[in-house]
Amino acid sequence: MSLLAAVGDCANSSLPRHVAIIMDGNGRWAQNRGKMRVYGHKAGVKSVREAVTFAARAKIEALTLFAFSSENWRRPEGEVSALMELFMTVLGSEVKKLHSNGIRLKVIGDTARFSERLQAKIAKAEALTASNQGLTLNIAANYGGQWDIAQAARKLARAVASGELAADQIDEVMLGREVCMADLPPVDLLIRTGGDHRISNFVLWQLAYAELYFTPVLWPDFNEAEFSEAVASFVARERRFGCTGEQIRELIAEQQTG
Repeated sequence: MSLLAAVGDCANSSLPRHVAIIMDGNGRWAQNRGKMRVYGHKAGVKSVREAVTFAARAKIEALTLFAFSSENWRRPEGEVSALMELFMTVLGSEVKKLHSNGIRLKVIGDTARFSERLQAKIAKAEALTASNQGLTLNIAANYGGQWDIAQAARKLARAVASGELAADQIDEVMLGREVCMADLPPVDLLIRTGGDHRISNFVLWQLAYAELYFTPVLWPDFNEAEFSEAVASFVARERRFGCTGEQIRELIAEQQTG
């Protein structure tokens, strides 16, 4: 058996089903080049495309990207406005490509704070891709892990108040059904770019048993090779079987042509 075949036997059974990424470092990437921070956010769109393409090729079931946290409203008004416009532009330009590749788009978070125009664009994009059977791409926008758990708790509290549910019936399983992405596998690999080693209030409930992978690479420089290194690290931890990012990429390419 070749090394690639051995890696394949192992990796096929232990590739992550759900990957979440904190896309950090756009501002620093731009500042390192003497540019405005929004320049880095625009550059990061290319990395989003590469991550989505890689995840789809690897047959990962779900990819969740932290695009805009509930804390991001504290940033300078000009940067927030630019981010909203960028979100609008990307939604408009990318959703047809996602749809043609069988990718289902979901936006998770408290979208009520967004403009009516942006909310309508989100709803239209989700409706277009709702029946797709490939990768589920979750964009976390105005999202916070604590908010997610709190909104799930409020749903159960309302059920208790209306007499539909007894308080002592509530358990982890019931709460887990009410958080975002309850219809998807839990996150098993979290990647954070940019060098910081924290989870920043991102999918707290869904990360309960995830492997964490931190890289100093800034998000606009994160590409397929970097993603495959993260997956290789996950496979090694899951199966205690050493393999490289290059072998992961070869395996995925072989699956595409096989």
